[in-house]
Amino acid sequence: MDSSAVFARIVAFIGSVAVAIRHSGDGPRPPAYGTTPAIPGPKPQGSIPTLKMPTAKGWEDGRTPTAAPGLKVNAFATGLIHPRNLYTLPNGDVLVAESMGEDGTPSSLFDHAMAATMKRARARGTSPNRVILLRDADGDGVAEERHALIENVRQPFGMALIGDTLYVGASDAVLAYPYQAGVTNITTPGKKLMDLIPGGHWTRNLIASKDGTKLYVAVGSLSNIADQGMGAEENRACIHELDLVTGQSRIFGGGLRNPVGMAWEPVGGHLWTVVNERDGLGDETPPDYLTSVVDGGFYGWPYCYWDRTVDDRVPQDAAKVAAALQPDYALGGHTASLGLCWLPEGTLPGFPAGMAIGQHGSWNRSKLSGYKLAFVAFENGRPVGMPREILTGFLSPDEKYSYGRPVGVAQAADGAVLMADDVGDVIWRITGA
Repeated sequence: MDSSAVFARIVAFIGSVAVAIRHSGDGPRPPAYGTTPAIPGPKPQGSIPTLKMPTAKGWEDGRTPTAAPGLKVNAFATGLIHPRNLYTLPNGDVLVAESMGEDGTPSSLFDHAMAATMKRARARGTSPNRVILLRDADGDGVAEERHALIENVRQPFGMALIGDTLYVGASDAVLAYPYQAGVTNITTPGKKLMDLIPGGHWTRNLIASKDGTKLYVAVGSLSNIADQGMGAEENRACIHELDLVTGQSRIFGGGLRNPVGMAWEPVGGHLWTVVNERDGLGDETPPDYLTSVVDGGFYGWPYCYWDRTVDDRVPQDAAKVAAALQPDYALGGHTASLGLCWLPEGTLPGFPAGMAIGQHGSWNRSKLSGYKLAFVAFENGRPVGMPREILTGFLSPDEKYSYGRPVGVAQAADGAVLMADDVGDVIWRITGA
């Protein structure tokens, strides 16, 4: 066992002791879910927040996730390298962005502990930096063809096809590539349309407007609560609207700490996103959330959260707090909800229309949360009820190991639901039983 692995084990042991002491008197806390969540008061953790994350194990001995009653799951593709996001092309080919957080230069003991923890969980390392194309030519629900479509892109994540142009959201730019139906390799260099600043929350998701004239670009914050000042957060923690005709961009929605998944809801026609909220205030405080994004809307980060609850760790701006919009739906504290996909009614037996959400899972609470493919039902264009589970079983019962971690979600051409698993290195396919 090398020294980094030994250090990671020491960090895990110290973290478990700290968690036990810090949360010894908490008692059970119900998850903060829904449109009117019960959010506990903040419990600031100082400069050393709770640190608890399972060791990445992968799927062994034929183990698979557990599908909800009436559903079944199979591996659409295996042996990938940290698949993060998915996109289905019109001809049925499935694109997979393979990428991960880059190794940085730790500047403190906590940074070293965090880096060791993330490596143990396979959340940080050498990024594959490519887009893979999967093809299920015989329609049996398993991709028998695999091709490297685009390589050497810095941490690709978002993908969107408009006409004969494939757009890719890299951590440092929005890139445009020429595309022809059926192509399996693109060697033409990507044309840079928009500069982005890498680092921090590094995923750069993309979604096209209905008329194909604009791209929406999700960019997360550099830090937890603007730790390096708001100047370092300029053009971050927001969703940009990039006009593909003029080449100009503007902030469409701001105050979104780390927006990742995006989807169009067809009844209201609004853009929705899932957002990872701030750390260091307790297990359920504040919850991650699903929300519609209003043009010009501001959602509170870093000054406040949910119902304009002020975060007194942050230098305040009263006008910003007063302008903050409340999110639509709480998804539980630190679930790391990353993937988002609209599922029409009838997509999965027993499930109405709604949003499928890939919950990557927590690293910073006493009892782990997320680690599932969740579902939120919609009625009349709004989320209703409590979340349901589509896939579970990604954690060992004692929370020491993760067999997989859900990320991006997409609907395949045949109607099946696909989900990327960046620890299991699998694309899972979910259909009716």
